[in-house]
Amino acid sequence: MSEPTVISGPDTMTFSRYDDVTAALADPALVPLPAAPVTPDTPAGVARLRAAVARFSSGEPHARRRALVLADLSRLDPAALRVAAAAGFDPDVRLRVVRVLAAALGLADPEAVARDVATVARSYFADAPDDPEADAAVARLLPAMSGGPERATGEQSDEAADEEQYEASDEEVAANRIGLLVQACDATAALVDRARRHGDGLAGALREDPPVPVMRRLAARATEVGGVAVPAGARVVLDIAAAQTEAPDGVALTFGARPRICPGRSQALAIAEGILFGASDPAAVDDGGPGEVPVAHGLGKTELAALVPEMVDHVLTLAATWTAWGGRPIVNADGRTYTPHKAVRRVADHLLDHLAELDARLAGEPTEPDHWHASNATSPADLAPFTAADLDEARSRLTRLAGIWSRRVAALPDAVLDDSPGTGWSFRRIVGHVAGSGYYADSVGDLSPV
Repeated sequence: MSEPTVISGPDTMTFSRYDDVTAALADPALVPLPAAPVTPDTPAGVARLRAAVARFSSGEPHARRRALVLADLSRLDPAALRVAAAAGFDPDVRLRVVRVLAAALGLADPEAVARDVATVARSYFADAPDDPEADAAVARLLPAMSGGPERATGEQSDEAADEEQYEASDEEVAANRIGLLVQACDATAALVDRARRHGDGLAGALREDPPVPVMRRLAARATEVGGVAVPAGARVVLDIAAAQTEAPDGVALTFGARPRICPGRSQALAIAEGILFGASDPAAVDDGGPGEVPVAHGLGKTELAALVPEMVDHVLTLAATWTAWGGRPIVNADGRTYTPHKAVRRVADHLLDHLAELDARLAGEPTEPDHWHASNATSPADLAPFTAADLDEARSRLTRLAGIWSRRVAALPDAVLDDSPGTGWSFRRIVGHVAGSGYYADSVGDLSPV
């Protein structure tokens, strides 16, 4: 259980229990800290932007502005976003995230938009923003937000009680499109960064290291949370990271909760998945053989470069016992059939297949589809006796392939390992996947005479 509510000061209260945090998020008396008021004479800048977006508003203005965001999001297909995110490369993940969204929204210069949005993001959440560069970026972004429909008149989602239409000014449309991009910028990049550090990827990061660790609210009127009185005017801090430890499986509080749950959840996850895992469904990339070595996510380059040679050493240690094989195919726990020759074939094919993928992507070329028989077929050659000469050939073949892998990984820049060019998994994840190729040899096992 998390710690109970903490009274942080005369005007601030912190809630960290899951039930309290979800109750606070659903309480209409607790609203986001409002933006500072502006006048028609306030120049275009971060302060004017904050005063016009859904993020810092409540009541009817929030409903109207949220409808604009929902209208934009309805044009963004998560599957297409995942493909676009996988194809891009940029060591600054924030720029990559915004560039993908800006292109999908039909904005004229996604690269320039991404740079300006990243500049705005550094002061967007400040209560009293004072950043001339960010103000200048907002001034450039407002006229650059034309894309898709000439005028985005949004419709409330089924979260609302009716189907009322909302009219908005051109500036409000542009401001909320900027707000969508700014909020995706740091939050989605932080999700990618945490998933790379976490052995369980996105799910583990959302559960144990959420990219939005706290949320803040203001008590518009007196209310009560978890049996604790919250006076009007009090500031409320919601400890999302602590509350998440008590959340049911599949609940990610970093996306908030109704009625203000983040409407871009599926788009954010799709972009993060594209950057982390590529355009394909990871479950469909291989033939159901090796899994992935989770520790690869936290290794330095020297240790990462050693993973494949270590796997090959393990395979060859087992293979040294296979001259005692009696000729009967072995069915493993997954119901797949293996023999010594087939295990060696699959390890070599797997190393070569992903090595060719890595080289093609570094060269900016499309990867060549493989035509291996894989694990689904057992050929007559697979059924042949495994001799000492076969073992020598396996040592030569696999040891050389392992050496190529080790040298290639050691030569890659650190940034390229985690933010890899082309479409597909990150190179770090490919190394972890290939290092799981011992699966094939383990399916045959140690055949030393008993």
